[in-house]
Amino acid sequence: MQFCSKECHWLAQDKRQEVVCANCGTTFIKQLAQIRQTKNNFCSRSCSATYSNKHKTKGNRRSKLEIWLESQLSVLYPALDIHYNRKDAIDAELDIYIPSITLAIELNGIFHYEPIYGKNKLLQIQNNDKRKFQACLEIGIELCWIDTSSLTYFKVNKAQNYLQIITQIIDSKLNLSELKI
Repeated sequence: MQFCSKECHWLAQDKRQEVVCANCGTTFIKQLAQIRQTKNNFCSRSCSATYSNKHKTKGNRRSKLEIWLESQLSVLYPALDIHYNRKDAIDAELDIYIPSITLAIELNGIFHYEPIYGKNKLLQIQNNDKRKFQACLEIGIELCWIDTSSLTYFKVNKAQNYLQIITQIIDSKLNLSELKI
């Protein structure tokens, strides 16, 4: 093939294409070889991580403690409708939410108190906690925070302590709601 100039020759060799970020919708240029490697295109690592977290199909974002507490609370309170890690109450995830008694419980591990992933991430988590508190306050949900940062690894005997705290909170709230009836 003949070209009128080196520039035209290199333009013909260009193996790039315009694509759209699957997370934010930004248009950007990417090599064809890279496009063929994945089904989604992302403009940055941040967009890739955000998309992956939203569309997670395996693994678990919940701690072993949260999973264990769910199994225990379901047995202890079979008549209560308890929501776990849902976002429908305040458009933010609540670890444990019991709509009938307007009670939410957040289990805050070390990430809420120490800059494990850096100071900016800690500030982001703490700001999110403040927004959750404000959102709960505005619609009359009592939000209780339980500091689980001392639980460095899951053990049932240590988890029992947190279960006891949670059951005391739920029981006192249930007793108050019975007195109002």
